[in-house]
Amino acid sequence: MSVRDVLIVGAGPSGLATAISAKKRGLDYAVVEKGMLVNSIFNFPVHMVFFTTPELLEIGGLPLTTPYDKPTRLEALRYYRRVVDAFDLHISYQETVTAIEREPDESGTGHVFAVTTRTARGGQRVRHAKSVVLAIGYYDHPNYIGVPGEDLPHVSHYYDDAHPYFQKRVVVVGGKNSAAEAALELFRSGAQVTLVHRHATLGESIKYWVRPDIDNRIKEGSIPARMETSVIEITPTAVIVESHGERDQLPAEAVFLLTGYHPDAALMTDAGVVCDPVTLAPQMDPETFETNVPNLFLAGGCSAGRNTGSIFIENGRFHGERIIGLLAQRLEPGLQL
Repeated sequence: MSVRDVLIVGAGPSGLATAISAKKRGLDYAVVEKGMLVNSIFNFPVHMVFFTTPELLEIGGLPLTTPYDKPTRLEALRYYRRVVDAFDLHISYQETVTAIEREPDESGTGHVFAVTTRTARGGQRVRHAKSVVLAIGYYDHPNYIGVPGEDLPHVSHYYDDAHPYFQKRVVVVGGKNSAAEAALELFRSGAQVTLVHRHATLGESIKYWVRPDIDNRIKEGSIPARMETSVIEITPTAVIVESHGERDQLPAEAVFLLTGYHPDAALMTDAGVVCDPVTLAPQMDPETFETNVPNLFLAGGCSAGRNTGSIFIENGRFHGERIIGLLAQRLEPGLQL
């Protein structure tokens, strides 16, 4: 049975940074990714601009160069492709982890992980490793609002591009940065946009250059905003909302429910990680990122539970280096994991 030192699940920035650290330390590593390279970034809005400056997205010491103050999604995709090539990282794409189990190693004195994966073509494989790092992010799991019609074909929890919605009536639900940026881009591309938010004011996390823009568009009526308003139901032609006990119908040919995302808690809990049932916060050492399951670590956004706004590429890119540093010590000759 072939047993690697570490199996890294996820090929986003945190997973790539972990792989780079493992390679530099001489550890036998593998990376599995259920989608494509930096899958979440690829699925960001097409014209997205990052909040941060380019040097804060860098991993492995490789510079990210851009003529702009803030890098774009397209530049980030190009950069992370260059990272993989520069470090010759080996990644298995379209391979989804379906189970993570601990079992006795061949010596009977320790444990290894048996990680079962399924490929996009239906094949199954079991990989063995002394340790596992979950760098699975959270963007694949939207926060559903749980109303009738949420699964209709014109409803989406992801916004991509404004052009298909030219001259269409669109309802955007949410009050943070994603909702604000989507509403603005849709408005400027000729859509008739209404913004619906359950709170009295928009979120404080909206990018500083976006905030005055969305505030002014709401104030002038270019983007009607229904504040302190909840969605009750979505029909093929309208969004039924309620505010202060009164209901109304907003005509809609497209609906974007931009209400946030959360990590894959099921994968973690099935692997034995204790997660808070409400916050989804995993039980782990904040210094080493090791969970209550020995030698099972979390890197990047999945370590934050529902508090996804606390972990970004800027700080999550350092998790892997700390994890691999600890594993390298544990894997010294004569030591057992």
